[in-house]
Amino acid sequence: MKFKELDLDPRLLSAVDEAGFEETTPIQAQTIPLVMTGDDVIGQAQTGTGKTAAFGLPLLNAVDTQSSDIQALIISPTRELAIQTQEELYRLGSKKKVKVQSVYGGSDIRRQIRALKNHPQIVVGTPGRMLDHINRHTLKLQNVKTVVLDEADEMLDMGFVEDIESILTNVPHEHQTLLFSATMPKPIMKIADKFMTDPKVVKIKSKELTADKIEQYFVKAKEFEKFDLMTRLFDVQAPELALIFGRTKRRVDELTRGLQARGYNAEGIHGDLSQDKRTSVLRKFKSGKLDFLVATDVAARGLDISGVSHVYNYDIPQDPDSYVHRIGRTGRAGHSGVSVTFVTPNEMGYLRTIENLTKKRMEPLSQPTDKEVLKGQLESVKEDIKDTLEHDKHLDRFDDAVKELLGEYSPEDIARILLSESIKDAQTVPVKIAPERPLPSRKVSHSRSGHGRRSKSNDRRGGDHRSRRNDRRSDSRKHDDKGGKRREHDNKRNGRSKKSFKIRTNLEK
Repeated sequence: MKFKELDLDPRLLSAVDEAGFEETTPIQAQTIPLVMTGDDVIGQAQTGTGKTAAFGLPLLNAVDTQSSDIQALIISPTRELAIQTQEELYRLGSKKKVKVQSVYGGSDIRRQIRALKNHPQIVVGTPGRMLDHINRHTLKLQNVKTVVLDEADEMLDMGFVEDIESILTNVPHEHQTLLFSATMPKPIMKIADKFMTDPKVVKIKSKELTADKIEQYFVKAKEFEKFDLMTRLFDVQAPELALIFGRTKRRVDELTRGLQARGYNAEGIHGDLSQDKRTSVLRKFKSGKLDFLVATDVAARGLDISGVSHVYNYDIPQDPDSYVHRIGRTGRAGHSGVSVTFVTPNEMGYLRTIENLTKKRMEPLSQPTDKEVLKGQLESVKEDIKDTLEHDKHLDRFDDAVKELLGEYSPEDIARILLSESIKDAQTVPVKIAPERPLPSRKVSHSRSGHGRRSKSNDRRGGDHRSRRNDRRSDSRKHDDKGGKRREHDNKRNGRSKKSFKIRTNLEK
């Protein structure tokens, strides 16, 4: 379906056209007409399927720009998602002049109070900061017509159900509710039963929720081997844009420092960074000024990032759903992608559980040979040299020094020294990553072909789920600076060549 076939305001269609969108995604085609007719809607869709526009366009279409009231409320689990949603709605609603404001923890609340006095028609924000504004009487919801619960499963895992209930008590009883979630566990359906009226369910077909265009590999390695092995893979695979996931904030910091020491253009993102720093890092990554972004699961939730060619799971996630979220960052918009998961021997049970969920077997990836690594490193240096010769207009300032060097040394010796200085590896720059506490042991199934029912030891419910929720809360929830409310937490090696590679899968370590 084309956007022009929808009964949208011409100003919105003009903004959509300028953004380069012509045809709707499945979630948009099915959701937009239902929202425009006033139905409550449950949408099952992963990040990257266009769900923001799926609820955003009908919200913008319904806004009365002559009114100074808040008419729509969008509740997001993280600050990053709230900011991105605001930016997208601002872009789509710019020609209609719809005012959109975001509110979230970790940012100056006084500035947000001043912004709310400008009478936005749509407010998007995180639960803790929204409650803070409600209690301060700076967020007035008595005329809200539509409420959107975005990434509802994430808000459930982070423990925000009570906050959401408190927010909704301040919204008129007669309102439209839209709920979007990547997964639909029973607690989500309970929320729907409580807050929604005869909701229409839009569920993307299972084949559209799987990662068919992503080549999935695993590397079996001991904890102390993983960092050097990962960088060797970088040199062979030469990712254009890569996400690296670490289990903890400490891990992200150590990986980022190690990569930078090895000469990779990498930066990290997690909940302890300032909002300005997180925004700056994300902007650089999205604009292609970084090759590698290291992140925790919570910090990366809801990030709408395109162009990611590779996802590296430095730490395998305890929650198999997190794996689906992680690798879903690549293989988008018809492009292929690659995911590589590093697994220690005692974590193989988690790998099998992930395979049961995705219904797809990960192929073992053998360690690159020294010859393959050196070839990749040399290609990168050659690309750097070519790029410098093409773009540096002031190389002639070295002419005298070049003549002097060539008078004392042969060109071959100078080239060898250049290569020696340019290539940084485990021998020249050793990096030690502190080990993390291992995941609880999980029984390994001896069959790799079965994707049927899980054994009890592999069930995701029970203690593992509770500990996972607590882990996410500790990485996602702090106290706001003034209100005492909970708030949510949740770089490219210069000139790296963009070349293809052939993966060796004939050997499992």
